[in-house]
This record gives sequence, structure tokens and C-alpha cells, in this order.
Amino acid sequence: MKKALLVIDVLNDFCSPQGVLSKDVDGNLYAESAIPVILERVREALANHWELIFICDSHEENDKEFDRFPPHCVQGTWGSELVPSLADLLGNGEKGQFVLKNRYSGFYGTELEELLQDVDEVHVVGVCTNICVLYTVEELCNRDLKVIVYRHGVASFDPEAHEWALKQMESVLGAEIR
Repeated sequence: MKKALLVIDVLNDFCSPQGVLSKDVDGNLYAESAIPVILERVREALANHWELIFICDSHEENDKEFDRFPPHCVQGTWGSELVPSLADLLGNGEKGQFVLKNRYSGFYGTELEELLQDVDEVHVVGVCTNICVLYTVEELCNRDLKVIVYRHGVASFDPEAHEWALKQMESVLGAEIR
């Protein structure tokens, strides 16, 4: 069985203290507790030679998404880069594949489907649980892949939406929540 780890949007604008969208409604860094779990899953994927795929939000300066959210992850900016702890773990950056997306799903207009063509089981970590994680997991499940989402390896600025999304992924989509 060939496995892959998808690391979704673990980028400065979502996960670093100065990130535009890094804080929850109370001003807390919502992804902070997920980062150690994400790093552990990446280490596991590297040690076991899984496909390692980083799905990265990537927008033009005038993206329509900025009608709903503040400008974030603009191509070529600090906000669009991997968080330092993840970048440090990868070293020279030759580990893993990078998929740039400008929609919530990691599949829309990307090469993700091709990268997963020989994969049977996909493990998922990242942010935001109720947005990009959910819509990417939905498409993974629709392709009849076995999907495992790490409860403590995903996070959202909205705790209620986070829990709702985990329930949807498990009960409606059939993903395993660990």
C-alpha cells in the first residue's frame, strides 16, 4: 500500500505570530498546538518514504478571495512561505512536492490528482480544518482513497467550525479521524 502525507497551508500567514490570518477570534495563535504534530507526521513520512506533498495557498495580489478574507499568501511574499520550523526540517527543500493552489481544494487547477495516482492511503494535516482541509479531504474521499486526518494535526481559527468539520469528514465523507 502506497501512502502519502498532505501538509495543507502550513504557511506563515496562517501559522506564524505575524501572519495575517494566524489568530482566532480571541487573538490566540490557533495553529500553535498543531505544529508539533504536523512536524512529527512529516518526520514519519520522510522516514517511511511516503509521498510528501505540501499544498500551499498561493494568490495573486488581486485575488477574488480577498473579497472574503484579508490579502494573504500572496505569491512571493513572506506570508506564502512554509513556517520556519517546517522549512528547517526540510533543509534544502528538496524533500516533497509542492502544489500551489488558489482555491480551497488542493485539487482545483493543480497537479494533485497526478501526484496521487499510485497512492492508496492519504494522511492529512494542516489548516484550516473547516476550509482547505475539509474541501481537500472531500475530494480525496470522492476518489475512494483511504483518508486519515489527525485531529491534533489540524486547526482552525473557529473552534466550533473545526469540530463540525471533523465530524463531517468522519461521518459524511468516511475519513478516519485519529
